[in-house]
Amino acid sequence: MTLRIYNTLSRALEPLSPLEPGHVRMYVCGMTIYDLCHIGHARMMMAFDVVQRWLKSSGYRVTYVRNITDIDDKIIKRAVERGISIRALTDEMIAAMHLDIAKLGIEAPSLEPRATEYVPQMLSLIGQLEAKGLAYQAGSGDVNYAVRKFPGYGKLSGKSLDDLRAGERVAVLDGKDDPLDFVLWKSAKADEPDDAKWDSAYGKGRPGWHIECSAMSCQTLGESFDIHGGGADLQFPHHENEIAQSEGANGKPLASIWMHNGFVRVDNEKMSKSLGNFFTIREVLQKYDPETVRFFLLRTHYRSALNYSDVHLDDARNSLKRLYTALSLVTPAPLALIDWSNPFAARFKAAMDDDFGTPEAVAVLFDLASEVNKTGSAELAGLLQALGGCIGLLQGDARVFLQAGAGLDEASIGVLIAQRGAAKAARNFAEADRIRQQLAAQGIVLKDSAAGTSWEAVQ
Repeated sequence: MTLRIYNTLSRALEPLSPLEPGHVRMYVCGMTIYDLCHIGHARMMMAFDVVQRWLKSSGYRVTYVRNITDIDDKIIKRAVERGISIRALTDEMIAAMHLDIAKLGIEAPSLEPRATEYVPQMLSLIGQLEAKGLAYQAGSGDVNYAVRKFPGYGKLSGKSLDDLRAGERVAVLDGKDDPLDFVLWKSAKADEPDDAKWDSAYGKGRPGWHIECSAMSCQTLGESFDIHGGGADLQFPHHENEIAQSEGANGKPLASIWMHNGFVRVDNEKMSKSLGNFFTIREVLQKYDPETVRFFLLRTHYRSALNYSDVHLDDARNSLKRLYTALSLVTPAPLALIDWSNPFAARFKAAMDDDFGTPEAVAVLFDLASEVNKTGSAELAGLLQALGGCIGLLQGDARVFLQAGAGLDEASIGVLIAQRGAAKAARNFAEADRIRQQLAAQGIVLKDSAAGTSWEAVQ
C-alpha cells in the first residue's frame, strides 16, 4: 500500500510523491517561545515526530525543518517584564523546550531555524512582493500585503473573499488599503527595546509573523517542498498568508501536502495559554512517566481532537503496562530488519500508511502482545518491540517500567498467572518461580490451591 496523507488543501487523501524521489522535505511551524511548552504544543510536535519516524521507517530520506519564532509581541512583553534581553529570554525557553520534549522521545528536527537569524531573507521576500505590486508601505511605516491582488486567496482554509467581507465593516487602521491586508513589516515603536528593531529600507522595524515562515521554509527547503504542517489553528490566517506570500513572490506551489493536527481539549475547550486551561509538559511529567504521556498522545489520530484528563492518562498507563508485561515475560529476539510480510507487521504498516493511523497501529501492538502471551515466542516479542519503535514506544526495559509503576492492573496480573500456570504445566519451574517473584516485587502474593491460583495485594 502506498503511503497516503490527508491534504488539507485538497480535502482528500493523496499518495505521497516527493518532488525529489526518495527524499521528503517537510516544514512544520514550531513554537513562539516566551514560556514553557504545554501539552498542546507537545501534541503538535509529537504528531510530526511520528510522521518523520514513519517516513524514515518507510525508507525515505527526510529533511525535517521545525522553526522557532523568537521575535513577537508576547516575547517582547515578557522580556520587558522580566528586565532581560529578548535573546536571554528566548535562549532560556528554547533550552527548556528541548529538555521537556526530549523526555517525551520527540527527536530533534534536521534544522531548527530561529526567525531572528533570517531577517535579511524576509526583507528580500518583502522586496519581491513589493516589486510585483503585492505589498505596499502604509503611512504608519508598516509594510502590508495586498490580499485582493493575489488570486486564489482562501484556497487552503476554504474562505473566500466574500466570506471575509465582514471585516470591511471594521475601520481601516494604520493606513491599510483594505481591512483584509496583513502586515509584512512592523514599523518600530518608540517604547520597544532596541533588540526588537532591525534596520531596513522601510525604516527600523521587525518582521510580521507570517513572513517569517515563508522566508525560513524557502531558505531551508526551497521554493517548493513536499509537506507543510502545523496545528489546526494555523490553517487560517497563518498558513493561508504563507501561501499568498510565497506563491505570490515565487509563482510556484509552496507545499504539495498541507497537514494539520487536532487540538488538545480540556472540558470541551481548546487548551491554550490565553484561556488559562493549560498544563505544561513539566507539570504533567511530575505525575506521569514520559512514555505514558507519549502513548496517551499517540492513541488518538493526529487529526482528531484529544481530550486531556488524568483519567485518560491513568488508562494510558495501564494499557502501556499490558504491552510491557508481554515483553517482561519473553526476552525479545533482536531484529535486524522488520519482515513486513508478517501478518502483524503488514497490518501495522497498512495502518500507518493510511494517514499515519496510530490508533489502528497501536491496536496491532495489543494483538501482537496477546500472541506473545499465548505462545511465548521470542521472535514475536522482538517484532512487538520493533514495531513499537517505529512510533517511539516500547524501547525501555520492560521490568524497570513495570516496577516503576503503581502496580499491575487485574488484567495484567491475570496474564502473568496464566503464564505461570503454563510454565508449571510444561515443568519449567524456573520460569514459574520468576513470574511469582516478579509479582511479589510489586506486592502481589499468589496462593495456590486445588481450585486454582488466587492473589492478593499487600503493602
